[in-house]
Amino acid sequence: MKNSFLVIAAAFLLCGSASLHGQTPDYELKDYSPSEENLLSREQFREDRFGIFIHWGVYSMLATGEWTMTSRNLNYLEYAKLAGGFYPAHFDAAEWVSDIKASGARYICFTTRHHDGFSMFDSKVTDYDIMDASPFRRDIVKEIADECHRQGIEVHFYYSIIDWGRPDAPRGRTGLGTGRPTDTVDQDAYFDFMKAQLTELLTNYGPVRAIWLDGHWDQDINPDFDWRYDELYSLVHSLQPGCLVGNNHHLVPFAGEDIQIFERDLPGENTAGLSGQAVSEALPLETCQTMNGMWGYKITDLDYKSVKTLVQYLVGAAGRDANLLLNVGPQPDGNMPSQAVDRLKGIGEWLQEYGCTIYGTRGGEMPPHDWGVLTYKDNIHYVHILNLQDNSLFVPFTAGKVRKATCLNDGEEIRFRQDKDGVLLKLGRIPDEIDHIIRLEI
Repeated sequence: MKNSFLVIAAAFLLCGSASLHGQTPDYELKDYSPSEENLLSREQFREDRFGIFIHWGVYSMLATGEWTMTSRNLNYLEYAKLAGGFYPAHFDAAEWVSDIKASGARYICFTTRHHDGFSMFDSKVTDYDIMDASPFRRDIVKEIADECHRQGIEVHFYYSIIDWGRPDAPRGRTGLGTGRPTDTVDQDAYFDFMKAQLTELLTNYGPVRAIWLDGHWDQDINPDFDWRYDELYSLVHSLQPGCLVGNNHHLVPFAGEDIQIFERDLPGENTAGLSGQAVSEALPLETCQTMNGMWGYKITDLDYKSVKTLVQYLVGAAGRDANLLLNVGPQPDGNMPSQAVDRLKGIGEWLQEYGCTIYGTRGGEMPPHDWGVLTYKDNIHYVHILNLQDNSLFVPFTAGKVRKATCLNDGEEIRFRQDKDGVLLKLGRIPDEIDHIIRLEI
């Protein structure tokens, strides 16, 4: 039997919130030791360096972003009616995955259920899903997952741990104006529901490399709130030992997590106010960023970042030893915005030529500088010059003796002088490319 609760939610922004104040709660996961499959997944994830985030749900129909229900205090019963008109006739998983693969991305993270509670998959524990509440009646998550597996793209699932439509869901600080009853909270029932859905996602859709949780920050008004991560994380790891757990909580990683997530900022930066946590030295890192201004589709948001900006963000992430998860918000008809497709194409063209300096490399050997970053693999180091107004550059590189320096953009050999403090590169001209790359052979 499917849950009779009406599962509606406030289409809440991916994670527009501040971190928990004070001390980090103790979310100890007893006896967690990553499996061999998990450790392998971590390394493969780190080597991929680039993924695409997809925020898509019934909120796309409003074309005002994914936060609309809570920001405008839309009644949860009225919001539910959106599902009855959700029919994305132009949705084509093969086309989506092909365009994303052409961008050079190695994985896709899809929003299986956002804060509005609408499940984009065939769930047996709620009627508020794509198969029962919409006329589309196609399992979108399955079609995307199947196509990813066919085309060799890794599958990651975003899953919100808050829900502003279920009467049993715990109340936090958001979505309080949507008209739900105030005396129906049943935390045990809600956690049983979430565990049932996570079981479905990790049982019915083939190999899933990561579960990307979001919503922890909603209880920052209740710092002692128990999210029961021991139950959730243990469930994920038991169902698929190689599946990585990431949690967008804006805090240092908790026990049982396999990657550390940063939002709208590169690790070590905090311009958006969401990523002030210390950077883990043990776990793979990932930063998520929007292609324009919103996560979900917004018809008035045409301020798309340029290919140059996005490529430099990707390079900046790699230089900090992190992946970039770049978001796309599809239209309600199932098409990707043409501006997004253009950016994907442009990034792909750059990666086709210079991907060897990103994929499989490590960063963090040298702190980022105003001019750029450094990536490396084995005895090859890549100096990524992103912003320089001089024809020479001093790089504080002391990890070995440089044998040869070559500009990858034009193939020219670069004159250099090395001493105990670093390497002076004689570039011969002021760089004007998106990324002026010097290959150092050690």
